[in-house]
Amino acid sequence: MKKLKISAADMVAAARARIQEVETADLIGLVDDPDVVIVDIRDVRERGRGFIPGSVHAPRGMVEFWIDPDSLYYKPVFGQDKRYVFHCASGWRSALTVATLQDMGFEASHLREGFSTWVEHGGPVEVLDAKPQ
Repeated sequence: MKKLKISAADMVAAARARIQEVETADLIGLVDDPDVVIVDIRDVRERGRGFIPGSVHAPRGMVEFWIDPDSLYYKPVFGQDKRYVFHCASGWRSALTVATLQDMGFEASHLREGFSTWVEHGGPVEVLDAKPQ
């Protein structure tokens, strides 16, 4: 296999060096703040195992389009004058996402260690009931 110019881990490290990271305990303290929008970029299957109550689900593959007011896919939730904190499972995808959004001019931060630490720290978790058969 051909060696890559930059590894995924190197990309995450570069992103983390230039974005704002939020610690789990700090975000738990902000979960009910009406001026904070928590954005879950995990796959729908991951989110099905539990999510932060009140979080907005924005699949990783659509985030840039959903935040861009000139996009056909724009979502008004991203046009509010609020603080946005993105998260994934471990903090890797959300670091890359926030770095990209920052390049676009959208201010956001991310949950440094992701949803896995949210659960470990006792953060509230909601699970949707399975659809009836």
